Amino acid sequence: MRTRNTGPRRHLLSLLCAGLAVALPAGAASLRPAAHGPAAHAAAAHGQAIHGPEHPVTAAAAAARPSAADLAVRFQALLGQHSALAADLMRSRIRGDESFAQAANAALGGNTDAMTTLVGQLFGAATAEKFRPMWSGHVVALVAYAGAVADRDNAAKGRARAELVEDEQELGRFFAGASHGRLSPKAARAAVVMHVGHLTGQADAYAAADYATADRLYREGYQHTYGLGLTLADALLPAADRATLRAPVWRLRSQLGEVLAEHAVLLEDVNRAAVANTPDFDAAGDMLNDNTRDLAAAVDTLFGASTARRFQSLWASHVELLVGYAGATAAGKPDRRHRAQAELRTFEHDMAAVLAPATGGRVSAADLSAALQEHDRMLIEHADAYAARDYRGAQDLAGRTYEHMFALARRLADGFGATVAARLPHGGAQTGYGGLAGVAEHG
Repeated sequence: MRTRNTGPRRHLLSLLCAGLAVALPAGAASLRPAAHGPAAHAAAAHGQAIHGPEHPVTAAAAAARPSAADLAVRFQALLGQHSALAADLMRSRIRGDESFAQAANAALGGNTDAMTTLVGQLFGAATAEKFRPMWSGHVVALVAYAGAVADRDNAAKGRARAELVEDEQELGRFFAGASHGRLSPKAARAAVVMHVGHLTGQADAYAAADYATADRLYREGYQHTYGLGLTLADALLPAADRATLRAPVWRLRSQLGEVLAEHAVLLEDVNRAAVANTPDFDAAGDMLNDNTRDLAAAVDTLFGASTARRFQSLWASHVELLVGYAGATAAGKPDRRHRAQAELRTFEHDMAAVLAPATGGRVSAADLSAALQEHDRMLIEHADAYAARDYRGAQDLAGRTYEHMFALARRLADGFGATVAARLPHGGAQTGYGGLAGVAEHG
């Protein structure tokens, strides 16, 4: 996308094309769904959502008994979402935007509920009961830290940091204990320390108006916690379940889900900046361009440079149109909004025409176009809700858009097939893994 103080999109595209050699991180592991505990069964019996109101997963889906690999990807997704939501909430406290902070807090609470439910599914109700207060305390300490930063209260900041250190030790012991010796307390604590460092560091930088650093840490935090989910799953669950997620199609589902969901998170961040005309707009735009680079690199790895260039050009236009829509909404320019929406229909058709052949007929161009249209619709409605200061509505749409990206990733990965997915690099499990590479013993 084009940022306010840079040149035209052509210049950005040339920079993005230069990044096509960047490969996606890879990772692999698997989970055993624990037991479909009492809460899940009760919810299924009553037709209720079991993952909280922000991210409903129906009781019917629970009754279908998601596989271990399904739950592993969801664990990653929820951890990555936690990082983004926590950063958004901390920033709103620093800006003094209490209305948005309340909505962000509710969304973060929904994420904690969903994580607790998932921990219960994976490891049983007793483990979930231990997890919830620890994780909630971690969230409270992060918000307190942001409040102290906003108030320039060094004493309160020190107290919040001490709470965070205590949480790091407690969560480290929890994860190490649940791994039955495959993950050391030291390694588990180090991963939590890194996570906290990303969030507190981005808050400090944001308060200092160093938006480039803040957004770099925002993105690193999302990627770290997403990878951490896979690492923890690999360490905490029986070895018999690990093979599935190491299969190429499952690795592709996980990795496409990561970058597509991140695209939605970052685009919403840019749109909020565009609508509110905040000074972090340019840095947020740069962060979104980095995500586009990663997506194009994935396409390059899977299908070659020619397809990647076509993908990148279309995707960059897609980003420009959505950000342009948000800007036009803020400026009260209905003609520009309608033009952006019309041009998005063209993008959806053209992108589907690029991707559908790669699925070998397993996903039709019409179906892909419809999925992309749904994605654009949710992002447009998010921008509308934010501009109307309906922050609860905007956060609800953001949660649903995030979930939709994983459904799209799975559909694409399955359509591309195992042969294409096998082209993914295999080094991520050893080089990334949420900062825990090489520390988990694989029994």
